[in-house]
Amino acid sequence: MSIDSSDTESPVIIVGAGIAGLTCAVYLKQVGIHALVLEASDGVGGRIRTDLVDGFQLDRGFQILLTAYPEAQRLLNYSALNLQPFRSGALIHDQGQWLTLINPLQEPTAVFQTLASSVGTMGDKVRIAELMRRTQGLSTDEVFQQKPSTTQSFLQEFGFSEQIIERFFRPFFGGVFLEDALSTSSNFFEFCFHMFFKGEAAVPARGMGAIAAQLAERLMPGQIWLNTSVDQVDGNTVRLANGKTLTAKAIVLAVDGAQAAVLRSQLVRENSHPIPPGFNQTICTYFSAPKSPASAKGQKLLMLNTQRKSVVHHIAVLSDVAPAYAPGGQSLISVSTQGVTNVDPALLTSQIQQELGDWFGNEVQQWNPIRTYTIPHALPTYNPEQAGENALRQPLQLTNSVYQCGDQTAYPSLNAAMQTGREVAEMIIRQQ
Repeated sequence: MSIDSSDTESPVIIVGAGIAGLTCAVYLKQVGIHALVLEASDGVGGRIRTDLVDGFQLDRGFQILLTAYPEAQRLLNYSALNLQPFRSGALIHDQGQWLTLINPLQEPTAVFQTLASSVGTMGDKVRIAELMRRTQGLSTDEVFQQKPSTTQSFLQEFGFSEQIIERFFRPFFGGVFLEDALSTSSNFFEFCFHMFFKGEAAVPARGMGAIAAQLAERLMPGQIWLNTSVDQVDGNTVRLANGKTLTAKAIVLAVDGAQAAVLRSQLVRENSHPIPPGFNQTICTYFSAPKSPASAKGQKLLMLNTQRKSVVHHIAVLSDVAPAYAPGGQSLISVSTQGVTNVDPALLTSQIQQELGDWFGNEVQQWNPIRTYTIPHALPTYNPEQAGENALRQPLQLTNSVYQCGDQTAYPSLNAAMQTGREVAEMIIRQQ
């Protein structure tokens, strides 16, 4: 949208049309405050966007919605999203064999299959039940008020065997955290574990971008300005990259951790020594195929690789879960890679197909690469020092008129982005 005047005044300006910024704007609109949302890119959603390429729906990196997220339940219309769930569990590729782990709470008939699985020991399966009971008894706030350790230490201290850590927890939660050392805070692990078992992991029928689109559609026409970059925030003034200025009673920084650090440093220049934010990264490679891999067909399960030095970390046949992700007669396969930087996409694609030839045989040669997404800022890091009751969390209010929201201010998830967006909206509403 073009800007016609040199100076524009709004009650609230939100910098960033990701999930946190959109959430904040929606809650403000519910009480009659029409915030102006400024977005540097050509679309809403931030990290959660979906591209349409030759009839395939490509999320920008493999992503899922955990339906048990309390903030998502509070704000999103699940029926309108037409959510398509994965089965709860995983297919695990371990040294040439397939292991299956199914959540018996969601599929009671699979209880004996799960008990007989060699993914872990019988004691491990008892401990999983104990962990489920433990996490069910805690609220989200109580989970994050616990004294944290690393996820790796937590699992070992809980008594899990190396067998199940290496065959399930590392490949599964390493994929959730986008880091294989499991150095992520244990209380975030407990939160995620509870969310996975309490609800479903799903994607909207029209791609993850439908979540942001649903929020944006609740705003008034003209509330979102796309292709509008912000260079500076000073008091109640926002200076755009084109030199124009905007003013507001309240300004909300709803950008990722890297840009937020830059804008925050402009606000507190005399004591400005911002710590560069850390990020976990991922690469997502999409393939089209004439059919779903035989080993995975109809399973609707995430496929994990226990060999973490591989370029294949986990695979999802998205069209088996949500048919609209691929045109008729085609399958869409997502392959995620962690711990690799500055890789040539063509070389990575070749390595993936070579490795997966050992999994699925010659049919992999019929797969055609569609697109590779390299996402260096996929998730903020979240180690034990950033978690727990006494952690130095980032405040949501920075000055009398400037606020911030986003998962980098809390813990890395869509739930945190929505939670902090709501909390900032409530703070602004109280100030009115």
